[in-house]
Parts: sequence; structure tokens; C-alpha cells
Amino acid sequence: MKETLKLAKGLEISRIITGLWQIADMERKGDTLNPEETAKYMEPYVEAGLTTFDMADHYGSSEIITGTFKNHNPLGKQVQLFTKWVPEPGKISLTDVRKAVNTALDRMQQNSIDLMQFHAWNYPDPSWLDGLFHLKTLKEEGLIKHIGVTNFDAAHLRIACASGIPIVSNQICHSLIDQRASEQMTKVCNEYDVKLLAFGTLAGGFLTDRWLDKKEPSQNELNTWSQMKYKRFIDAAGGWAKFQKVLKASKKVADNHGVSIANIASRYIFENPNVAAIIVGARLGESEHIEENQTILKINLSPEDVDVIKSAQNELSPIPGNCGDEYRKPPFLTASGDLSHHIEKIPKPFEITESSPTRQQIFSGTEWEEYAGYCRAVKEGYRIHVSGTTATHKSLMIGGNDSAAQTHFIIDKIEGVLQTFGATLQHVVRTRIFVNDINDWEPIARAHGERFKGINPANTLVEAKLVGEGYLVEIEAEAVLPS
Repeated sequence: MKETLKLAKGLEISRIITGLWQIADMERKGDTLNPEETAKYMEPYVEAGLTTFDMADHYGSSEIITGTFKNHNPLGKQVQLFTKWVPEPGKISLTDVRKAVNTALDRMQQNSIDLMQFHAWNYPDPSWLDGLFHLKTLKEEGLIKHIGVTNFDAAHLRIACASGIPIVSNQICHSLIDQRASEQMTKVCNEYDVKLLAFGTLAGGFLTDRWLDKKEPSQNELNTWSQMKYKRFIDAAGGWAKFQKVLKASKKVADNHGVSIANIASRYIFENPNVAAIIVGARLGESEHIEENQTILKINLSPEDVDVIKSAQNELSPIPGNCGDEYRKPPFLTASGDLSHHIEKIPKPFEITESSPTRQQIFSGTEWEEYAGYCRAVKEGYRIHVSGTTATHKSLMIGGNDSAAQTHFIIDKIEGVLQTFGATLQHVVRTRIFVNDINDWEPIARAHGERFKGINPANTLVEAKLVGEGYLVEIEAEAVLPS
């Protein structure tokens, strides 16, 4: 397997990326690592061809350490530095984005960021799109070379790409027990030429020889945040017994190649053709595993090897939801089982106007509401009525000519209204879909089916000429809260 890959124009990366999230853990007691001394431990990685490093604004002083290496070490010119911006939920201004980018640039002591990856907490609030549009502006200014996202599901990756955001990568969880990236994500990646950067390939260390034929650990026996997180993934995938079958299948393949379970678990992820690289964590100066990482790229899996692993995988339960859902909706597959150690609260997307003792309204502020005499939504008693909704955000049409992207964004807007009123899509009892061209009905219907799977409201879909050039679909909805 080729050891490097062209992720985007002017960006050649190593197919094994060194993740530095453990810098935060190494500094957990309040002692900041010496950047000059710690940067020296990057040398063996670069000398071995592992030239790409992944950080984030919350990975301790990782940005400072890697920037120090790039600026002051003779090998520094060879490295690619990726980082992430994970803003608090809520409104995002260009000033906010510029401040975050300049902070990362200052910490890395660079003039431009090789890849800035963006995380969104709450899709029903369209502020996440503002964040991406502002990042695009800073890319055009030269402060960012490339834009990526992290923990995006297929629907919202589609919305962003179809709306003209030049996304080159999506960093997501992907492992032998988590195959969500092989489903809807594949189609979007192929359509919009987006590559995947896979983390969690060893499931916090569970996908290693160490856990083969071991009894299931109790919660008290889990020593790290990663173990606590990925044990939840194992439980969601069907439990310890089924997980052991995957380990045994991996062990059989590993023995055939004279390598470890960890090697096979990581190598298997490259069977997904959309995966550009896997991210392997490192504790600089403490735990390198460089030779073992290099071994991964030397393994050639046969069709028989793949079948052995797939047979065990087929007994697993699918991880619930879509890529990244572990950070957005129950069951929260995080270390704590909720979002308490990530964010404090999620603000409501809209403001509520109390128009009478029994009536509440939401206005989105568009000019059409004023001269046509309507509002975005009305809540009367236990019933919520959402006006016909198009893929409009401020003055922009979202989703381009991708009818599925427009549909997903419209349903986000409807969900944002419901969220503001204390409801969810689960409370929707009726939707009406108006398509501008009946030939677009199927991707629109499939997007509706994806978002309302298991809810199954009453529904009507008809062809109707829509107001506004470029709009492919309009949807209205009704919801009922429990009395």
C-alpha cells in the first residue's frame, strides 16, 4: 500500500496520521509540557515517513509543540499540521472564526493552517453553516489552506458540499465494530470527492491482543476515558461475546500474516476506498509504536481474510444512527454517557414571541414574513404548525442543485423550530412535500424517509411550481406535544 496520499491539491499526507489528543491527558495535572523538549520526540515519526500530525484546540499544548517542531527542526519542512476548531453551540460570527483561526496560527507559529477541521454540535441551528462559510472566507484570504470537518454525518456533509464549501476531508470514528462510514457516507464521499480520516480504529485499545479471551471488564476496571467511551460502542454493537468473535476472527487473520490484532484492525479500515488515512494516537516521549504502525501498510489482505472478518462483523448490531451521532443524540457513546464533559448546554435556535396566553410564534426575520403576514411557526396549545419551508438561510439558498441536500436542510430548519418549542421530530404527525419537478421526487422522498424513519408521520408529496429560482422542494409540518 502506498505510504502517502494526495488529500487535496498541494497536500500530500502520510496514510497513518499521528494523533496528539493524549497531550491533553499528559498535561491533565496542570503541568504544561516543555515544547522544545517534547517536539524532539516527533523526529522518529518524521524519519519513519509519518509526517502528518493531528491536533485540536482542546488537545492541551499540542499545537504549540508541533509548531515548534515545524519551525525549528531541520525535518520541520516535511510535516503537515492538522488542527480542529470545536466551538461552543450557538451563533457563530466571522469575528469568532477569525479569532479561533488566529489563535491556532499563533500557537502553531504559522502563517497558514494546512487543514482546519470544524465540528458542529447542533444541526437544527444553522449557525454551523455560518461557521463553514466564514472558514471559506478565511481560506480565500490565505489563512487556511484546506477545510475539513470532523464527526459529520452523511446528510450534513452533503449539505455543506452542495452549498459550495470546499471540504476535502471528514474525520470520523471507524473500526471493526463501527462500520457507519461504509453506508450512506460512501455515496456522499464519491459524489463530492471527500476523503475520510478514521480515528478509533483500535476502539480505545480494545481491538488488540490484550483483550482476546478476557472476561468483560466492569465499569470500575476501565482506566481511561477512551476505554470508557469504546466500551459503550462494544455494548451498542451487541455486547462482549459478539465482540470476542470479532477479536478471534482478527486473530486468525493476524496469525496468517505474522502480525498483531491491532495491525489487522487498523489495516482493515483501508478496505474502505474512501479512507485516506487512519489516525493513531501517540504519547510523545512515552509510547511510540512507530515500527508497528509501519507494519500496517505492508499487510496485503486477501479476499479470504476479508471474508473471515466480515463473517464475524455480520453478527454485530449496527452502531445506532449516523457518523458523529454519538456526540449529538442518545445513546451518547461518550466516556460519560452524556455531553457533560463536552458542553454545558445547547441554546435554542430561535426566539419565541408570546402573542397570546395560548399562542407562541417564531419569526425568522425574513422580508417575506413581513409583507406576506405569516410567521415561521405557531404553537397553539399542544399543537405546532410549521410554515412551508425552503432551503433558505438568511440571503442564501442552501444545497445548490442537490435535491436531497435541500431536503435535509429544510428538515433541519423544521427541527430547529420544534427544538425551540421543546419538541423533536418524534412529535411530527404530518408533513406535506411540494417538489418543483416531479423527477426529483425520489431523492427527496428518500431524504424524508431517512430523517423520519420510525416516526412515520402522515405525508403528502405533490408537484407544485415553487416561488424562487433554484428551489427544488418545500415542506410544511405539524407536530403534537403530549398533553
